[in-house]
Amino acid sequence: MRLLKLLTVGTIQGYRSCAREAMSKPRGSEVQETIQNDIEPLTEPSASGAHSTALEHRSDVSEWTENAMNGRHLWMDTDASGNSCYLTDCESTKSGSRKKCSACKIIVHANCIEQLYRINFKCKPTFREIHPKSSHESNVRHHWVHRRKQEGKCHHCGKSFQHMLSFQTKDIIAISCSWCKAAYHNKVECFKMHKIDEICDLGAHANLIVPPSWVVKLPPKRARATSMKRNSFRKRPLKRKSTKSDRSSDSDGDDEVVDIQWFLERNTFAVNEKRPFVIKPSGSAQRKPLLVFINPKSGGNQGSKIMHKFQWMLNPRQVFDLSRGGPREGLELYRKVPNLRILACGGDGTVGWVLSELDKHKITPPPPVAVLPLGTGNDMSRVLNWGGGYTDEPLSRILTHIHEGSVVQLDRWNLEVSSNDAGEIDSSDEAVDKLPLNVMNNYFSLGFDAEVCLEFHESREANPDKFNSRFKNLVFYGKCDFPPKKAHYFFRFTTIECDGVDLTEKLQETKPLCLIFVNIPSYSAGTSPWGHPGKDSDFQSQRLDDGYLEVIALTSATLAMTRVGGHGERIAQCKEAVLVTSKSLPMQVDGEPCRLFPSRIRFCRRNQANMLQKVKRRTIRSNSSAGPIPCPEPVKLQIYSVGFKEYEKHCYDLSQLRETSTLLATTAIEPDCDLEQMRAWIERF
Repeated sequence: MRLLKLLTVGTIQGYRSCAREAMSKPRGSEVQETIQNDIEPLTEPSASGAHSTALEHRSDVSEWTENAMNGRHLWMDTDASGNSCYLTDCESTKSGSRKKCSACKIIVHANCIEQLYRINFKCKPTFREIHPKSSHESNVRHHWVHRRKQEGKCHHCGKSFQHMLSFQTKDIIAISCSWCKAAYHNKVECFKMHKIDEICDLGAHANLIVPPSWVVKLPPKRARATSMKRNSFRKRPLKRKSTKSDRSSDSDGDDEVVDIQWFLERNTFAVNEKRPFVIKPSGSAQRKPLLVFINPKSGGNQGSKIMHKFQWMLNPRQVFDLSRGGPREGLELYRKVPNLRILACGGDGTVGWVLSELDKHKITPPPPVAVLPLGTGNDMSRVLNWGGGYTDEPLSRILTHIHEGSVVQLDRWNLEVSSNDAGEIDSSDEAVDKLPLNVMNNYFSLGFDAEVCLEFHESREANPDKFNSRFKNLVFYGKCDFPPKKAHYFFRFTTIECDGVDLTEKLQETKPLCLIFVNIPSYSAGTSPWGHPGKDSDFQSQRLDDGYLEVIALTSATLAMTRVGGHGERIAQCKEAVLVTSKSLPMQVDGEPCRLFPSRIRFCRRNQANMLQKVKRRTIRSNSSAGPIPCPEPVKLQIYSVGFKEYEKHCYDLSQLRETSTLLATTAIEPDCDLEQMRAWIERF
């Protein structure tokens, strides 16, 4: 067995006493070498080491260019002065600046990074490279790291890790894997030698993690062209599904030779887009790989901290910083990955940005989007049960909720704007002729709330440092004038038509402070202006996927009542609406405000997006006096038939699919009936 130069002198002496006959023992300075000694170096050890070290400082996110190196650390600044440098022979001063790798969590002095490179201690590998004689290993090996501080309990003996009293101790108390997070005491009894080469199962969130074997770095352009020219004379690719005759004639060993031309021909997306990376998924169908988009500017510095935590818990190559190019790169890379799920970390604007990019890329089926709320209002997050703000909930628990989440559909609406030439234009108005967004996910409004939102937006643009937290943002809203000064009589310059019915008179009779078009049951940081219509009402309760838009007028009285559970004046529940203004008025779309010139705005449904809703767990309390638990009643099930062409045309529009289908039968099934039983019953038709 290959020994990977274990740990410390104390550990080596322990192995000498209990396994002298099983292995040879390193002596002296040899024991200072790292566990990862068997991993290929980043580059050839040469004078270029200084250049590679400089690259180590460059970024705290993964690089997707031809210069990307496997095992590169993702350094970030840290003030963790109580943690010793990872290097045991560190000669830096105690007061020197420190860096922390967000992917493997080691801490070193900034001056020690070059020395860390020289001893070849790499971060966990995040991709695999393809070249003519590379072997394709789909399994992931553990990435063992020494720890002088470790939380939790030993994976072998179940005992807690001892915490040293001295902050500057250099004793290693634990060995942990950066992938599965399993940690062991630095003892012979707990950490066995066979674990060094053991296959890693990626831990509790394995089904969400993108394995390094999925992320493939293609060869450089010159090598790629040379290989394709050389392989063009081959009669067959070397890598393919082998037959019995192939297996009997080929006996070159277990390593699988990769034909670059064969690989590129089957990954035309990567070649056509001239990208050095391609995602090649394989393995279990139970995997639900997660793509994380984070806006580091959301929630003050909260977004940046969460990004670094996800880089530790997942593969860093599935975590993308939206401030560096937006979601486009990630979606292009992962567009063909099955069962993909997306986590948007930010406010409602971040969610809308991701949904808009999904529209542009036309990914089929569109992956469901979960939300980690880091904004101010977070209305989309509220209706999907993710909460009104991130409150330091363990990210491990959030990942579990994402894996268990249910997929729901969300209506999305087009806002078609055209100028109203008959309107009154004031040359002093700083207005625009287009809305900031032409697609609505949450709500649209004009009047008082839009004026306040516009004032907040202008103040934040002028003084961004004063609006770097949710609390400061809410304080600003609390200081706004009430009643409003400018937009109080907006309804005098507004006409509205819903599903062909003119409702302008009803609007003017109400004399509202603001008029809102709501798509979701949450508005203005958690209020429900539509409320819950009773049985005698002409209106229905709100749903995300019903194809209806709710129109509500809020007066000074009802605006205040919405904060304590009240609702506004329900104007209409429609599938299409037309709003015409004859004067420049403040408006907002999903929190993005503007002052719009006299215009005609048409609301019509665009499509439906797949969203991921957090499943609320219900706790069942035992109550002996309540009697026996009643048996669940049979479930009524309707069987519909639809043609293949119609299905291909409308497979992502549930309402349209229902309209084109034909009812075959209605039956009652038991609640515990599984899918296999149902398929056997459906086959009768």
